Amino acid sequence: MAESSENSDVVQLLKQGAEGKLYIGTYKGKRCLVKERFEKKYRYPALDRQLTRQRIKAEQKAFQRCATAGLLTPAFYGADLEERKIYMEYLDKSRTAKDFIDELTASEQEAQESPQLRKLAEKIGFVVGVLHRNNLVHGDLTTSNMLLDPVENDAEDPVFPYRLVTIDFGLSHFSDNNENKGVDLYVLERAILSAHSQLPGLFAMILESYRVHNTNHCKETIAKYEEVRARGRKRTMVG
Repeated sequence: MAESSENSDVVQLLKQGAEGKLYIGTYKGKRCLVKERFEKKYRYPALDRQLTRQRIKAEQKAFQRCATAGLLTPAFYGADLEERKIYMEYLDKSRTAKDFIDELTASEQEAQESPQLRKLAEKIGFVVGVLHRNNLVHGDLTTSNMLLDPVENDAEDPVFPYRLVTIDFGLSHFSDNNENKGVDLYVLERAILSAHSQLPGLFAMILESYRVHNTNHCKETIAKYEEVRARGRKRTMVG
């Protein structure tokens, strides 16, 4: 699994957060995206190494399981456990679903009724439904963790010529627990309400598609989502 860090050179830093950084680099001479996890200084070093290794391995498994399930992710090139890095395909023409929605709402007064928005909602519902059908919990479902990669000359769908590519599996795990999946849905709903408050019906459209594509105890998962949602509202009211 491990590959020498000599195979990768930093070209451009894209993003830096609390958990790590994302940058454009090269892998065996090929341009790629590099995800590097920070060392947590507050942890005992041996424990930090162990946890980081586990999370990198879990992320690699998520890529593999998505491929098996027929879902699109960036191609996984390799990982370096010692350097805490994952190397993957860089989709340079893509943009996040969040940016796409923001541009759509800025240009269309009735964006809620847009055929493009409905198609996007259907695709998101499909992806999350297939994830949960295969007992994959993403852990951080947001429109910033979904890429729209343009498909050139797509005669099949001229209204929405994009592939929906799921990214950032750093918190993902394998689970057949319906509450874990319900929490996944709740995280997505909260993210959408926060980032896209101008589209109050967007999550309902996503959930409509989700119900079609999650054939693995979908009713039970929805029930757990509603329980989690009710608890979240109660905490908000109590403060």
